[in-house]
Amino acid sequence: MYGENARPNAQEPPELPAPGALLVDMSHGDRVGEFRGVAGPRWSLRPVGGGTEWEAEPRHVRPALLIEQLRARTARLNARSRGEVL
Repeated sequence: MYGENARPNAQEPPELPAPGALLVDMSHGDRVGEFRGVAGPRWSLRPVGGGTEWEAEPRHVRPALLIEQLRARTARLNARSRGEVL
């Protein structure tokens, strides 16, 4: 039995981001993705500008820094300018 002030899991669940917010999935090599929604206990993310979605555990996701957001958007625009299928 736990005491009045003790909690078995002291870590708070992360706050749910707004749809479209850019996040970094640290469990997939710091991959940047747009938050799409919740899929059971996981969060659904997709590459910036579209593509195949993937799921990530919320504890492995953090908000993207401004430089990470810029890199992801620039990479997408560069790929499009090269005529790559996105």
